[in-house]
Amino acid sequence: MSGFVEKPEPLEVPGLVHLHTGKVRELYQNEAGDLVMVASDRTSAFDWVLPTEIPDKGRILTQLSLWWFDQLADLVPNHVLSTELPAGAPADWAGRTLICKSLRMVPVECVARGYLTGSGLAEYKASRTVCGLALPEGLVDGSELPAPIFTPATKAAVGEHDENVSYEEVARQVGADTAAQLRQTTLAVYSRARDIARDRGIILADTKFEFGYEGDTLVVADEVLTPDSSRFWPADQWQPGRAQQSYDKQFVRDWLTSDASGWVRASEQPPPELPQEIVDATRAKYVEAYERLTGMSWS
Repeated sequence: MSGFVEKPEPLEVPGLVHLHTGKVRELYQNEAGDLVMVASDRTSAFDWVLPTEIPDKGRILTQLSLWWFDQLADLVPNHVLSTELPAGAPADWAGRTLICKSLRMVPVECVARGYLTGSGLAEYKASRTVCGLALPEGLVDGSELPAPIFTPATKAAVGEHDENVSYEEVARQVGADTAAQLRQTTLAVYSRARDIARDRGIILADTKFEFGYEGDTLVVADEVLTPDSSRFWPADQWQPGRAQQSYDKQFVRDWLTSDASGWVRASEQPPPELPQEIVDATRAKYVEAYERLTGMSWS
């Protein structure tokens, strides 16, 4: 079992129709047919959406995405139309709401990896490949790859795992031309972001994007290059051969798997509430990632 420990009831806002509750975002549609994305402070781990929120998380994800959209504008257009609050929306939506184009979404998680870790490392240990791509011998957890690779995945429902697939499978599902465009754009955006992050003392190990089409134009959507969609490591602590320190919710994962939580991951019981010190430490990591990447103070 997995999913929401406590699934929230979406707010009703005049003029907006609620479409979907995701792990983090609530999705609405306005009367013009545009999408209204609201990033909550929810957090997830081990396929569970936890009962405890991380204050400001949704705003940090939203503001960091907006900053990255600006850095990438010459490479790929994005889906943002406006950051103005819809009429009648609650004040808490400020800073966490985007009015977006309604796109024809591509049902593929477009993942770029420049370093070996996570599910890629697990596959490499078994077969010396990642998503069917052969890699050199001798790589370990945290190794930099000879060149960034495109390792797509199918998008899963809440409570289920995304599943890594081969490039050939993506081409079969969406067509050869679309698959080639997804791969080229994903790797171009990753390379730009990797270089920007590196200049700020951060390693972008891997990241995932979602794309859609506006007519014949490929557009990047959802969040981009946040600690929820990417692995960011402090460059001065990078040491291949072990798990790396990370700008994400690692404090949450570590506590949940510790004796202190009392939670058994293999059981069917939902995870417990997070203690305040774990909430505070996780929020601090999100803030640090935002400040180091953008050069701006979070307030």
